[in-house]
Amino acid sequence: MAESNLIVHLVDGTYELFRHFYGLRRFSKGEDPPFGAVKGVLNTVLQMIETGATHIGVATDHAQFEPLEDALLAMGVTVWPMVELEADDALASAAYLAAQAERVEKTCIWTPDKDLAQCVVADRVVQVDRKSGRIRNEAAVVEKFGVKPALIADYLALVGDAADGYPGITGIGPKTAAAMLNEYGPIEAFPDHRLPDRELALLFKRLATLRTDAALFDDVENLRWGGPHPDFAALVKKLDGETIVKRAQRLSSQ
Repeated sequence: MAESNLIVHLVDGTYELFRHFYGLRRFSKGEDPPFGAVKGVLNTVLQMIETGATHIGVATDHAQFEPLEDALLAMGVTVWPMVELEADDALASAAYLAAQAERVEKTCIWTPDKDLAQCVVADRVVQVDRKSGRIRNEAAVVEKFGVKPALIADYLALVGDAADGYPGITGIGPKTAAAMLNEYGPIEAFPDHRLPDRELALLFKRLATLRTDAALFDDVENLRWGGPHPDFAALVKKLDGETIVKRAQRLSSQ
């Protein structure tokens, strides 16, 4: 069934795995339970389904996360294990593709990463920070950064992003960056006397700009969760996840 006004949920699997890993470590005194973080992510995705999510995609940085990817795929969830691109590029590409479908009312990108703010569109494409529970629409992006989503890559190029490994331009802080961008527009339009390090800033902007051209799916219906696959129970049994299996089976039969 292809209902109208559906909501698409795009999950940062890399962030979620680390969130659960370090969350467990705080309580386990360094004795990490085997696959505990994988179970945590599966529980998180199931909780989303239990609260009404129907169309879900999870992006990962493939080199590190095969056990999670295998478990999610067996649970019937669409997964994008990124190799040449990063998980953030997959989220950006999926958000772009979902927004092209008229019957998609809203796309929620579940990640706190600043660079994904460039994908926000009004109230139709939003960021959700699971830790704080905050939903960041376009107005919230402007409130936080001082610039609209279309200028987030420029903003990050100027102020830097330690998580992605570029330092920004010396002497330009968040308030100055926002003021300059609101006055002149994107970095390409800056007068030379205001930005002597233009070429360096443009390099950082290229690093900050997420790809939106990954051909992840051709129909948003590809993201519909249809229940676990037959091999799910056997795979999750290795993770000591019998409760997860029962929840997934119960949800798929509703």
